Amino acid sequence: MLVRELVDRFEQFAPKTWAEPGDPVGLQLGSLDAEVHKVLVTLDVRPEVVEEAIQVGADFIFAHHPMVFHPAKNLDLAVPQNQMYATLLKHDITVYGAHTNLDSAPGGMNDWLAAALDLQNVRGLVPSGGSTATPAITMGRVGDLAEPTSVMTFAEHCKTVFNVPGLRLISHTPDAVVKRVAVLGGSGGPFYQAAIDHGADVYVTGDISYHPAHDMIAAALNVIDPGHHIESICKPHLTQLFQDWAAENHWPITVVASQLNTDPFTFI
Repeated sequence: MLVRELVDRFEQFAPKTWAEPGDPVGLQLGSLDAEVHKVLVTLDVRPEVVEEAIQVGADFIFAHHPMVFHPAKNLDLAVPQNQMYATLLKHDITVYGAHTNLDSAPGGMNDWLAAALDLQNVRGLVPSGGSTATPAITMGRVGDLAEPTSVMTFAEHCKTVFNVPGLRLISHTPDAVVKRVAVLGGSGGPFYQAAIDHGADVYVTGDISYHPAHDMIAAALNVIDPGHHIESICKPHLTQLFQDWAAENHWPITVVASQLNTDPFTFI
Protein backbone atom coordinates (compact mmCIF):
# COMPACT_ATOMS: atom_id res chain seq x y z
CA MET A 1 0.00 0.00 0.00
CA LEU A 2 0.98 3.65 -0.26
CA VAL A 3 1.74 6.06 2.55
CA ARG A 4 -1.11 8.30 1.42
CA GLU A 5 -3.69 5.57 2.16
CA LEU A 6 -2.78 5.56 5.84
CA VAL A 7 -2.39 9.35 5.90
CA ASP A 8 -5.77 9.90 4.25
CA ARG A 9 -7.43 7.69 6.88
CA PHE A 10 -5.61 9.44 9.70
CA GLU A 11 -6.58 12.88 8.40
CA GLN A 12 -10.23 11.85 8.61
CA PHE A 13 -9.58 11.23 12.31
CA ALA A 14 -7.45 14.36 12.90
CA PRO A 15 -7.49 16.76 9.93
CA LYS A 16 -4.43 18.94 9.44
CA THR A 17 -6.76 21.93 9.41
CA TRP A 18 -7.41 21.35 13.13
CA ALA A 19 -3.77 22.15 13.90
CA GLU A 20 -2.90 25.45 15.56
CA PRO A 21 -1.78 28.22 13.18
CA GLY A 22 1.83 27.80 12.11
CA ASP A 23 2.13 24.24 13.40
CA PRO A 24 4.15 22.32 10.74
CA VAL A 25 2.05 19.15 10.68
CA GLY A 26 1.84 16.66 7.84
CA LEU A 27 4.44 15.13 5.57
CA GLN A 28 7.90 15.92 6.89
CA LEU A 29 10.16 14.01 4.51
CA GLY A 30 9.71 11.56 1.68
CA SER A 31 6.68 10.98 -0.53
CA LEU A 32 3.03 10.19 0.08
CA ASP A 33 3.28 7.90 -2.93
CA ALA A 34 6.01 5.79 -1.34
CA GLU A 35 5.16 2.21 -0.51
CA VAL A 36 4.81 1.35 3.16
CA HIS A 37 5.27 -2.07 4.67
CA LYS A 38 6.19 -1.31 8.28
CA VAL A 39 5.26 1.72 10.40
CA LEU A 40 7.20 2.87 13.44
CA VAL A 41 5.13 5.07 15.78
CA THR A 42 7.09 7.52 17.92
CA LEU A 43 6.71 10.67 19.97
CA ASP A 44 9.88 12.30 18.63
CA VAL A 45 12.02 11.83 15.53
CA ARG A 46 15.58 11.78 16.84
CA PRO A 47 18.73 10.16 15.41
CA GLU A 48 18.34 7.20 17.75
CA VAL A 49 14.74 6.71 16.60
CA VAL A 50 15.87 6.73 12.98
CA GLU A 51 18.42 4.04 13.80
CA GLU A 52 15.66 2.07 15.50
CA ALA A 53 13.52 2.37 12.37
CA ILE A 54 16.38 1.03 10.27
CA GLN A 55 16.97 -1.84 12.68
CA VAL A 56 13.31 -2.94 12.70
CA GLY A 57 12.92 -2.45 8.96
CA ALA A 58 10.39 0.39 9.09
CA ASP A 59 9.88 2.44 5.94
CA PHE A 60 7.44 4.93 7.51
CA ILE A 61 7.84 6.88 10.77
CA PHE A 62 4.66 8.37 12.21
CA ALA A 63 5.47 10.92 14.91
CA HIS A 64 3.48 13.17 17.21
CA HIS A 65 6.11 15.91 17.26
CA PRO A 66 6.96 17.31 13.83
CA MET A 67 10.53 16.59 12.81
CA VAL A 68 11.02 19.95 11.10
CA PHE A 69 10.04 22.75 13.48
CA HIS A 70 12.69 25.09 12.08
CA PRO A 71 13.82 25.09 8.42
CA ALA A 72 17.39 23.99 7.77
CA LYS A 73 19.73 26.89 6.93
CA ASN A 74 22.04 24.58 5.00
CA LEU A 75 22.59 20.88 4.33
CA ASP A 76 25.92 20.61 6.12
CA LEU A 77 26.04 16.99 7.27
CA ALA A 78 28.19 17.96 10.25
CA VAL A 79 24.93 19.23 11.73
CA PRO A 80 23.28 16.22 13.46
CA GLN A 81 19.77 17.19 12.34
CA ASN A 82 20.91 17.41 8.70
CA GLN A 83 22.69 14.08 8.96
CA MET A 84 19.47 12.57 10.29
CA TYR A 85 17.60 13.84 7.23
CA ALA A 86 20.29 12.34 4.99
CA THR A 87 20.04 8.98 6.76
CA LEU A 88 16.26 8.93 6.32
CA LEU A 89 16.59 9.68 2.61
CA LYS A 90 19.32 7.07 2.17
CA HIS A 91 17.07 4.40 3.67
CA ASP A 92 13.88 5.54 1.89
CA ILE A 93 12.04 6.24 5.13
CA THR A 94 9.03 8.57 4.94
CA VAL A 95 8.22 10.74 7.96
CA TYR A 96 4.87 12.25 8.93
CA GLY A 97 4.01 14.41 11.96
CA ALA A 98 0.63 14.91 13.63
CA HIS A 99 0.89 17.47 16.40
CA THR A 100 -1.82 19.87 17.60
CA ASN A 101 -4.38 18.32 15.27
CA LEU A 102 -3.91 15.07 17.22
CA ASP A 103 -4.05 17.05 20.47
CA SER A 104 -7.49 18.40 19.54
CA ALA A 105 -8.96 15.32 17.89
CA PRO A 106 -11.83 13.62 19.72
CA GLY A 107 -10.42 10.34 20.93
CA GLY A 108 -6.89 11.70 20.49
CA MET A 109 -4.02 12.84 22.69
CA ASN A 110 -5.88 14.78 25.37
CA ASP A 111 -8.62 12.21 25.68
CA TRP A 112 -5.91 9.57 26.21
CA LEU A 113 -4.37 11.71 28.97
CA ALA A 114 -7.77 12.33 30.59
CA ALA A 115 -8.54 8.60 30.51
CA ALA A 116 -5.16 7.81 32.09
CA LEU A 117 -6.12 10.10 34.98
CA ASP A 118 -9.57 8.44 35.24
CA LEU A 119 -11.39 11.73 34.74
CA GLN A 120 -15.17 11.65 34.53
CA ASN A 121 -17.67 14.04 32.92
CA VAL A 122 -14.90 15.06 30.53
CA ARG A 123 -15.25 18.13 28.33
CA GLY A 124 -13.00 20.36 26.27
CA LEU A 125 -10.68 22.94 27.80
CA VAL A 126 -9.85 25.51 25.08
CA PRO A 127 -11.20 25.90 21.54
CA SER A 128 -8.94 24.69 18.77
CA GLY A 129 -7.38 27.41 16.66
CA GLY A 130 -7.54 25.23 13.57
CA SER A 131 -8.98 26.83 10.46
CA THR A 132 -11.82 24.32 10.06
CA ALA A 133 -12.31 23.35 13.70
CA THR A 134 -15.83 23.57 15.09
CA PRO A 135 -16.58 24.55 18.71
CA ALA A 136 -16.59 20.86 19.55
CA ILE A 137 -12.90 20.57 18.61
CA THR A 138 -10.82 21.56 21.62
CA MET A 139 -7.34 21.28 23.03
CA GLY A 140 -7.05 19.97 26.58
CA ARG A 141 -9.70 18.33 28.71
CA VAL A 142 -11.30 18.99 32.08
CA GLY A 143 -13.11 16.45 34.21
CA ASP A 144 -13.91 15.26 37.70
CA LEU A 145 -12.23 12.72 39.93
CA ALA A 146 -14.32 9.80 41.15
CA GLU A 147 -13.24 10.63 44.71
CA PRO A 148 -11.78 13.88 46.05
CA THR A 149 -8.15 13.78 47.11
CA SER A 150 -5.41 16.22 48.09
CA VAL A 151 -3.13 18.10 45.71
CA MET A 152 -0.09 16.23 47.01
CA THR A 153 -1.74 12.82 46.77
CA PHE A 154 -2.91 13.56 43.25
CA ALA A 155 0.59 14.70 42.29
CA GLU A 156 1.97 11.37 43.51
CA HIS A 157 -0.72 9.63 41.48
CA CYS A 158 0.41 11.53 38.38
CA LYS A 159 3.96 10.26 38.90
CA THR A 160 2.66 6.70 38.87
CA VAL A 161 0.22 7.12 35.98
CA PHE A 162 2.75 8.80 33.71
CA ASN A 163 5.71 6.74 34.92
CA VAL A 164 7.93 9.74 35.63
CA PRO A 165 10.68 9.73 38.29
CA GLY A 166 9.82 13.26 39.33
CA LEU A 167 7.62 16.22 38.53
CA ARG A 168 7.21 19.87 39.52
CA LEU A 169 4.38 20.90 41.83
CA ILE A 170 3.37 24.55 41.67
CA SER A 171 1.26 25.12 44.76
CA HIS A 172 1.15 26.90 48.10
CA THR A 173 -1.67 24.61 49.24
CA PRO A 174 -0.55 20.99 48.79
CA ASP A 175 -3.20 19.83 51.28
CA ALA A 176 -6.06 21.46 49.36
CA VAL A 177 -8.88 19.24 48.10
CA VAL A 178 -8.89 18.25 44.41
CA LYS A 179 -12.19 17.44 42.75
CA ARG A 180 -11.85 18.84 39.23
CA VAL A 181 -8.76 18.43 37.04
CA ALA A 182 -7.73 20.06 33.77
CA VAL A 183 -5.08 18.44 31.57
CA LEU A 184 -3.33 19.58 28.41
CA GLY A 185 -0.48 17.61 26.89
CA GLY A 186 2.69 19.42 25.89
CA SER A 187 3.37 23.06 26.78
CA GLY A 188 0.05 24.22 28.19
CA GLY A 189 1.21 27.13 30.32
CA PRO A 190 -0.43 29.85 28.19
CA PHE A 191 -3.85 28.25 28.72
CA TYR A 192 -3.95 28.15 32.53
CA GLN A 193 -6.72 30.77 32.69
CA ALA A 194 -9.00 28.31 30.89
CA ALA A 195 -8.38 25.79 33.69
CA ILE A 196 -9.42 28.45 36.21
CA ASP A 197 -12.49 29.38 34.16
CA HIS A 198 -13.58 25.73 34.15
CA GLY A 199 -13.27 25.51 37.92
CA ALA A 200 -10.29 23.16 37.94
CA ASP A 201 -8.56 22.63 41.27
CA VAL A 202 -5.46 21.29 39.53
CA TYR A 203 -4.02 21.84 36.07
CA VAL A 204 -1.75 19.11 34.65
CA THR A 205 0.55 20.25 31.85
CA GLY A 206 4.20 20.52 30.89
CA ASP A 207 6.98 23.05 30.42
CA ILE A 208 5.83 25.64 32.96
CA SER A 209 8.34 28.50 33.18
CA TYR A 210 9.28 30.60 36.19
CA HIS A 211 7.20 33.78 35.90
CA PRO A 212 3.98 32.10 34.71
CA ALA A 213 4.34 29.75 37.69
CA HIS A 214 4.22 32.79 40.00
CA ASP A 215 1.10 33.98 38.21
CA MET A 216 -0.54 30.59 38.65
CA ILE A 217 0.17 30.62 42.39
CA ALA A 218 -1.18 34.17 42.66
CA ALA A 219 -4.36 32.97 40.95
CA ALA A 220 -4.64 30.14 43.52
CA LEU A 221 -4.33 27.48 40.81
CA ASN A 222 -2.46 24.30 41.70
CA VAL A 223 -0.38 23.06 38.79
CA ILE A 224 1.36 19.72 38.24
CA ASP A 225 4.10 19.68 35.62
CA PRO A 226 5.07 16.07 34.83
CA GLY A 227 6.94 17.17 31.70
CA HIS A 228 6.33 17.18 27.98
CA HIS A 229 7.28 13.54 27.52
CA ILE A 230 4.01 12.24 29.02
CA GLU A 231 2.71 12.61 25.48
CA SER A 232 4.50 9.33 24.77
CA ILE A 233 1.14 7.89 25.78
CA CYS A 234 0.37 8.33 22.08
CA LYS A 235 2.63 5.44 21.07
CA PRO A 236 0.48 2.51 22.21
CA HIS A 237 -2.75 4.30 21.31
CA LEU A 238 -1.70 5.21 17.77
CA THR A 239 -0.22 1.76 17.26
CA GLN A 240 -3.52 0.14 18.20
CA LEU A 241 -5.49 2.60 16.08
CA PHE A 242 -3.38 1.87 13.00
CA GLN A 243 -3.53 -1.87 13.61
CA ASP A 244 -7.34 -1.67 13.81
CA TRP A 245 -7.51 0.29 10.55
CA ALA A 246 -5.14 -2.17 8.91
CA ALA A 247 -7.40 -5.05 9.90
CA GLU A 248 -10.55 -3.24 8.74
CA ASN A 249 -9.05 -2.29 5.37
CA HIS A 250 -6.90 -5.38 4.81
CA TRP A 251 -3.74 -3.28 4.63
CA PRO A 252 -0.60 -5.44 4.25
CA ILE A 253 1.38 -3.48 6.87
CA THR A 254 2.94 -4.05 10.26
CA VAL A 255 2.74 -1.35 12.92
CA VAL A 256 5.09 -1.17 15.90
CA ALA A 257 5.72 1.37 18.65
CA SER A 258 9.15 2.81 19.29
CA GLN A 259 10.73 1.29 22.38
CA LEU A 260 12.99 4.28 23.01
CA ASN A 261 12.63 6.91 25.71
CA THR A 262 13.25 10.26 24.01
CA ASP A 263 12.79 12.41 27.13
CA PRO A 264 15.84 14.72 27.14
CA PHE A 265 15.64 15.24 30.91
CA THR A 266 17.01 13.04 33.69
CA PHE A 267 16.17 13.55 37.36
CA ILE A 268 19.22 13.29 39.65
